[in-house]
Amino acid sequence: MREVAVIGVGIHKWGELWDMSIRDMFVTAARNAMDDAGVDHIDSMYIGCMSGGLFAAQEHLASVMADYLGVTPAAAARVETACASAGLAVRLGWMEVMSGLSDIVLVGGVEKMTDITGEEATFALSTAADTEYEGYNGITFPGLYAMMARAHMEKYGTTLEQLSQVAVKNHANGALNPEAQYPFPVTLETVMNSTMVAEPLRLLHCSPITDGAAAVILCPLKLAREKFKDHPLVVITGSGHATDTIALHSREDITTIKAARISAEKAYKMAGVGPADIDFAEVHDCFTIAEIMVTEALGFFEPGKGGPAVEAGETSREGSKPINTSGGLKSKGHPVGATGAAQIIEVTRQLRGEAGKRQLDNPRRGLAQNMGGSGGSSLVHILEVR
Repeated sequence: MREVAVIGVGIHKWGELWDMSIRDMFVTAARNAMDDAGVDHIDSMYIGCMSGGLFAAQEHLASVMADYLGVTPAAAARVETACASAGLAVRLGWMEVMSGLSDIVLVGGVEKMTDITGEEATFALSTAADTEYEGYNGITFPGLYAMMARAHMEKYGTTLEQLSQVAVKNHANGALNPEAQYPFPVTLETVMNSTMVAEPLRLLHCSPITDGAAAVILCPLKLAREKFKDHPLVVITGSGHATDTIALHSREDITTIKAARISAEKAYKMAGVGPADIDFAEVHDCFTIAEIMVTEALGFFEPGKGGPAVEAGETSREGSKPINTSGGLKSKGHPVGATGAAQIIEVTRQLRGEAGKRQLDNPRRGLAQNMGGSGGSSLVHILEVR
């Protein structure tokens, strides 16, 4: 099996992009990644997209994107596992390069979410939950994560202020990210007094609806050393994938995210490291409670200690375990099919020393955790600089 390097990353500013179609966004990100890598062709491509049909009335994205990117007849496939779609695209591309089937593989994701009404977007997103049980009874994702938050608060004493500190931290990081949808800081008071969405979650505890795309170029480490030397080489040393029951009512414990824990354990074992060896991480903060629960599932903090860790500043850029230096889904945005690839981009940039004003001090190993639904699926990747 071959070691796999990230040799190119590409993204664009995310937001409500009225003048860009789903193909425009993906081609822009993909071309940026190819330019960054210095490649003029790809062997194959995996495109993460949760629901191109419901959001943009466009299925068959493999053909559309290969056509408009100008890479036909390269093999292409659309990948879906809800909000973890791009994370799975990365894993599949990594497997293809590792196995020797292809040398240059483009992986990424895209979602065009703002060309429909808020009600239609809510419905499209709800299909990532259990439609027959949760959806039929009117539950939405804010409601699902609100139940998880309330259970965590009751079991561990997690506070509303701790949930709010996640948003404050991530907006502080996002304010330094020129590609973020909401690149501005927010105060604790503003977050805690924002509009109630689903008790205890308020508006600023929730990630936004976003248009955006992100892309990454993978190749064998040996080839990267021979031909692509413009950047410090970043290698994917561990990859883990796991699922859990889709509906909350079927889970043993809704105060933890089992799929995140198991996918992390698989990635740690493959990379030969543990939680203490990770310098920083990008995690799936679709709601602020998700960041707290994921950091516990990844083993960074003991169960119930994720909230106090945020409050103590441990997850800030200056803390012992920086989390979501990009601004996370909360500030950077959350085009659901693209988020997992954008996390890989942030980790890669940090390891290359190319994160600008939000750059950490000489990180050597980072982690990206991407999640589908309320934790029904999870992908974890560990990246190291060589």
